[in-house]
Amino acid sequence: MTTKAPSAVKAGPEGSLEAAAYRSVAGIPTAEPHDQDRLGYAVWLFLRYRRDPLDRAVRSAGARLLISEEEAVARIRAALGESGADTP
Repeated sequence: MTTKAPSAVKAGPEGSLEAAAYRSVAGIPTAEPHDQDRLGYAVWLFLRYRRDPLDRAVRSAGARLLISEEEAVARIRAALGESGADTP
């Protein structure tokens, strides 16, 4: 049985919600790179559907953060504000 390397992650178009979401979590320290991917996906879901507040989206990502959730939410909110994505 052979194990292949995972597929490369294709970045979304510049200026898209995907790009804004993943760029907003780029500076968040996590235990593994995949934790950052999960966090970026949760932020993208937040931006796309606005069902839950941002802090709940971060919590539901299940990412193993190396900083507090409150600090992560504050950093993400600031990064989204800089990219022009509005966050309530």
